[in-house]
Amino acid sequence: MTETLERMKRELVALPAPERAYLANFLIDSLDPEEDVTLDPSWGPELKRRLDEVKSGHAVGEPANDVFAKLREKYRETG
Repeated sequence: MTETLERMKRELVALPAPERAYLANFLIDSLDPEEDVTLDPSWGPELKRRLDEVKSGHAVGEPANDVFAKLREKYRETG
């Protein structure tokens, strides 16, 4: 990697998590700016059902940190 990129990485990792997340999303979106992401209308009822489950407390979630830790462990073993 270039020296500029390494310097940027060191500086950017010091940003607060919400700002890093915003930047990550921005960069990912910039990879294919012409892509038109439209939702198939048939997904509407399913998405509403899932949202209702979350809002009512019936959906069981898992903390993101736990999910990411499991993924890191899984791919460390196979990588």
